[in-house]
Amino acid sequence: MKKIMLLGLFILSLFAVQVNAQEEKTLKVNPTGRILMDGGLFHSDNKEFVDGVAIPDARVGVKASYGKFKAKVDIGYAYGKISLKDIFVERQLSSHSLLRVGNFVHQFGLQSSTSSSMKVTMEEPTSNEAFFNSRLIGAMYMYDKGGFFGTASVHVESEALKKKSNELGKMGYGAMSRLVYRPLRNDGALFQVGISGGYETPRYNSDEALNHTSFDLGANFPTRIAKVRAVNALITDAKNLFKFTPELVAAYGPVALESQYYFLQVNREKGFMNYKASGVYGILRGLVIGGDYKHSHTDCGIATPAPGSLECVLGYNYTDMSDAKAEIYGGRLNDVSFTMNYYLNKYMIWRFRYSYTRTTNRQGIDNQSLNAFQTRFQIIF
Repeated sequence: MKKIMLLGLFILSLFAVQVNAQEEKTLKVNPTGRILMDGGLFHSDNKEFVDGVAIPDARVGVKASYGKFKAKVDIGYAYGKISLKDIFVERQLSSHSLLRVGNFVHQFGLQSSTSSSMKVTMEEPTSNEAFFNSRLIGAMYMYDKGGFFGTASVHVESEALKKKSNELGKMGYGAMSRLVYRPLRNDGALFQVGISGGYETPRYNSDEALNHTSFDLGANFPTRIAKVRAVNALITDAKNLFKFTPELVAAYGPVALESQYYFLQVNREKGFMNYKASGVYGILRGLVIGGDYKHSHTDCGIATPAPGSLECVLGYNYTDMSDAKAEIYGGRLNDVSFTMNYYLNKYMIWRFRYSYTRTTNRQGIDNQSLNAFQTRFQIIF
């Protein structure tokens, strides 16, 4: 813990250096917000899927900048609950590097570079939800110059935002990094390859016997109208977790391909076999209206198409959370989807998605499938 405290003091000193020497700057403050409105029709042998409508995400926030410093505060509301989203401060260290501290999404693979509301498949691939960690309190260094993009992060577990340290009993921690090489980043001609890696110690669990000795990993079916678990693995007697994900992005004119492979291993104690899980997704994108795809330096990926664009997206995801050697059967999932995205203007997007999802080999749960027709109108500013 002392090392973490010293690291925190070092990071704060980086933010404070030369502040007194800076010339007078102008404070700029801008409001932010978003509203997602969903509707869905479901057909499944699981009776938990009920047709309906929802507002799965509504947010208000503020962005501020002052010289080399920027800050963001974002508060969300969904299903009767208020939650804290992005809360961070960052300092521009140079024209191509920055340091960010607070609660935010640390970069681990291509999918981590875009927010949940900007997924071109409407809902993120199940593998990313199962093997990634949403927002975490920590610090991230980012380097973005020419053909290279890289990040390095240190963080604590997600429950640290919700509970005091004495309630946690112990605080899990971890580190991750994303490295990308992008030799082609021209309008209409993009190519990049990358790899991300991560390490974590066991996480909080409300069950005292499992607290900080386990990982509870999983993902829901790809809809936010109904919240139904699709795959889930509880790994007990855990020592630590390692994971990595290579990524690929390629685009030529109005056609693009995105893909990631995931591998995760939980090392265990007391003679238990280590647990292994994996997943992969592929996304084929095409602009029916809107010209060519372009590169986004901010996301290190494909930029959001211009207003007026119409996009068609084919997606496939496979997630395997069953490991016979470890005797943990979290389930296997196959998901095929077709999505249309109409970018009405700079702030509004309409989406339509059809998906077929099937899960098998999950202990204690019957095999099940879901046909889902969903639509979303979203406003983001």
